[in-house]
Amino acid sequence: MTFNRVKQYPRLLLLAGGLFILSATGCSFQSTVGGQTLPSHSYLKDDVQFFPTGGEEQLPNLRRALDEYRLERESIRAGLRDEGT
Repeated sequence: MTFNRVKQYPRLLLLAGGLFILSATGCSFQSTVGGQTLPSHSYLKDDVQFFPTGGEEQLPNLRRALDEYRLERESIRAGLRDEGT
């Protein structure tokens, strides 16, 4: 091998690493101009994601489930119910 070929390997590795990082950074078609994030060229073809309202507050459900569990454990301790059912 000549010295020139050995000298080029770090450059090739750096170039390959840079290309990998650029390709792995997400949507490369989305751009930012003047502080605004502009959509990609295919934004009209994108699927619309719909998240229905409600269900954000799960504390009442948690309280109800804990109360049911507590009542079930108390009935098992009192001998009113079998543990297997």
